[in-house]
Amino acid sequence: MMEQSTELDAVLARMTADFLAHNSAAELLRQALDEIGIGFVPVMDHVTIRTTDIDRRAEEFVGLGYGYDETIRYEDWYAKVYRKVGYPALFVDQAYPDDRGKTSIIPRWVEKFGDRVWHHVAVRVEDIEHAILKLKARGVVFSGEIVGAPGGPLRQIFTAPEMVDGQPFSVLELAERHQGYQGFLPPQADSLMRSTVR
Repeated sequence: MMEQSTELDAVLARMTADFLAHNSAAELLRQALDEIGIGFVPVMDHVTIRTTDIDRRAEEFVGLGYGYDETIRYEDWYAKVYRKVGYPALFVDQAYPDDRGKTSIIPRWVEKFGDRVWHHVAVRVEDIEHAILKLKARGVVFSGEIVGAPGGPLRQIFTAPEMVDGQPFSVLELAERHQGYQGFLPPQADSLMRSTVR
């Protein structure tokens, strides 16, 4: 069990370091959190991997102690959520393999970037408007508006995507949660995904 957790820590550290190296908004946040001694990892709410085969890609994390929690379905894509106590939720998404998935942006993204990197990392914030204001003052640009009603269980926003070879790559998500809500709201997640299409 301890060996499994050590290996999982190493996988998360490697993938998070890669994400930070390629996402300027997340790196700016990490630097600010490091200045006050918190670090980036303790504020991670969930991490997202895009893939063409959720079950195959999730095997690594299931082997390291994550367990399946729920499936969330959208018009042209779906996601499975995995959880392990003490770790950020793992959100793995893919386009439907049939005709429903033809309009999804996920396959093109996976073809370009693969499925060994985070598409996005969500960090938990206390007051999303305040966090946006502070990050905008440091040059961070956001795509779209806050999704979720004030006072609701979950409010979210994505930064504008980091671009690689003219294509949207990674985004940082801010997530404000209330009433102990730990889940995901399907209409919000779909709206967030569409906010990053250019």
